[in-house]
Formats: sequence, structure tokens, C-alpha cells
Amino acid sequence: MSTLMSRVPLPVQAAFARAVFGLPAPVKRLIAGKPVRLDGQELALDAQLLLALDRLADHQLVKGTPEQARANLARAKQLVAGEPIEPVAVREVDLGGVPARFYAPEEETDALLVYYHGGGWVLGTPDSHDGTCRYLAREAGVKVLSVDYRLAPEHRFPAAVDDAVAAFRHAHAKAADFGVDPARIAVGGDSAGGNLAAVTSLLTTRDGGPAPVFQLLFYPGTDNTVRRPSRELFKTGFFLTSADIDWFCDHYVPDVAQRADPRFSVLLAEDLSGLPPAYVATAGFDPLRDEGEAFGAKLAEAGVPVTVRRHRDLIHGYATFLGIGTRFREATAEAAGALRTGLALARR
Repeated sequence: MSTLMSRVPLPVQAAFARAVFGLPAPVKRLIAGKPVRLDGQELALDAQLLLALDRLADHQLVKGTPEQARANLARAKQLVAGEPIEPVAVREVDLGGVPARFYAPEEETDALLVYYHGGGWVLGTPDSHDGTCRYLAREAGVKVLSVDYRLAPEHRFPAAVDDAVAAFRHAHAKAADFGVDPARIAVGGDSAGGNLAAVTSLLTTRDGGPAPVFQLLFYPGTDNTVRRPSRELFKTGFFLTSADIDWFCDHYVPDVAQRADPRFSVLLAEDLSGLPPAYVATAGFDPLRDEGEAFGAKLAEAGVPVTVRRHRDLIHGYATFLGIGTRFREATAEAAGALRTGLALARR
């Protein structure tokens, strides 16, 4: 059945997914199966249904070579992203040699989010996260720069970090070109992108600035030197697997000795004091959950204003699943509100 479904044209698969998510809750429950409860949490019906459809379509986040995995992600995006979110003006830009995509909402704003997409430093593009950036631009009322940083294994660590920092610094230096206040520039990202946002905050702060005024971190990877309980509890069956994480790290940082470098395992930085305020969101059924929350706790210990929010019923990747169901948008809407508030407080 899964092989047959995977051969169905993508537009048909997408229409089928939308139809399934539009069914009454009791029918969706029949399709998804019995509620999944683990670690004192119950998986959201929307998340469980998405996982069931993934199995039906034989979709895996990591499958084959990096090139094949990138193609798979591009196809999967069509199933979960939905129609483009409007009204948002979009154009391609150059950030001092680093490509990016610029989003401007209809709402007048002088605030900017420099956004780093997820994908384990191997996958992902501004295309794969177009829906997330459009959503944040419209709902948070900010302009967004989605950074197209270099990917591994073609460009290994610290290439992505170098691009992330260079992109932020260029955006800050050229703030007037984007119609934004340089004192109201935040960084954000999901998963590997959350890692890059946190690392950018660390490096620019330690260099004496300019630094971001806010961090928006969706389920960030923060420490690959320790396997915390969530890595074992949710190692399979919940979209991102423990084996996927190993595959990503082996491509991005093949030298295991380098994985303790704070530019990769940012949680291991000796001093996090002075970093910008942060909203750190984790998903309950995510192998990265515990390290993300540990980073939030360490920020708080260092005196950084931080909100750590665990969405107990969700899975890794929820900020990119905005075209189906309602629960994923609910969680992302909370983050948009946090971003709007954080940038409002940064106003001179």
C-alpha cells in the first residue's frame, strides 16, 4: 500500500491529505489509531494523523544520499505547506555573498527577523521553509530574511556558521536598505536553524556586537556530545529519528572531536550571559527535546530573559506543517506572538 501511495502524483497526495485532515475528529481518530501516550504526554491527533499518512506514503526524512533526501524533502513540502500565505511581498536578495529571500508583510514595520531554515545542516532551502517565513512575517508583523546558507557535506562545519553570522552582520549593516531599525533585528530558526540562530547570538555577543535583540528558537539542536533521555524515548516513530540525527551530524561534523565546539554544541559554551532574550520552543515527542530545554535553562541561569515552552503533544518540525490541521498553526502562532512582543520591547 505504501509503495502504491508513493507513486500517486503529489497534487493528488496533497488533496488527499487535506481531505483527511478535514474529516470529523472521530473519523480521523479511526484512521490514526489509538491515542499514543509516552512520558506522561499524549500525542496530538493532528500529529498522529500526519505520521500515519507519512507511513502510508513511505515518506522518511532521511533516505538515500543527501541529494535524494533533498529531493524527498522538496516533494514532502508540497503535502504539508498548503497554499502560499498572503499578503506578503517576496524577493531574492544578496547578503554580502550569502543568498537570501526577503519577506515583507502588508503591515508597516521596521522590525526584522533573520531566519535560518532547518534540515540538519544538510537539507532545506528558503523554498522548504517558505510557508514558515510567510507565516511569521504576517502574524508577527516583521520583515524576514531567510538565509540560504551553505549545506553539508559539500560545505562542512563551520561553513554554515560562517554564513549565518555573515548574513546577520550584513543585514544589520544594511538595515536601512531593508527599511528596518538596526536595533530591532532578531534571529530565529528551527532545528539546525535554531542551532545557527543561537550560535549567531553567542558569537556576535562575544565579539562585542552588533548582536540580535531577540532569539526565536524552534526545537533547536544544542548539544551532540550527550544523549539525553528524550533521544532514547523518541528515537523512532515521531518524524525525526535518532538515526537521522546521527546521519546529519556525520555529514556536517564528521570529526567527532569537533562536536564539543560551542559553534556546534552551543550548550557547551562556558558563558551565555548577555545573550539576547529568547523564546525556546520544544516538542514533547522530539528526540531533541531535552537538549533544547537544557539550553533554555542555561540561558536562565546566566540571567538571560527566556521563555521555554514545551508543546507536549507535538513532534519535531511542527512549524513547517502549517498547511494541514490546526494544532501546528496554534503552536506556531504562539511563537509569532512571542516574536512580536520581544521586538516591541526592543524598540528604542
